[in-house]
Amino acid sequence: MLTPKQKAYLKSLAHPLKPCFQIGKEGLSENLRIDLLNYLKKHELMKVSILNNSSVTLEEVEPFLSQVGIHLVQSIGHTLVLYKHSEDTKSPIVLPIKK
Repeated sequence: MLTPKQKAYLKSLAHPLKPCFQIGKEGLSENLRIDLLNYLKKHELMKVSILNNSSVTLEEVEPFLSQVGIHLVQSIGHTLVLYKHSEDTKSPIVLPIKK
């Protein structure tokens, strides 16, 4: 679980990022989950946008992501910021220490 301080730090890192995945008509599929995990294994932090024609809601997205350890950092409108710690990246994100 991320602390508010860690979430604020991740939000500041995600601010300049552009959404690199879109959730559309097909909704939440296993292929989407695999693609998200592969991307997060290399980058740790990403933005995802939910298209207007998608029937997916935020209430459906959170359990879908938490099953594989992906943290939902922030949701603004139809844009989500996702984080998953990875040891495989060259320069891992160092989160502020939990107290």
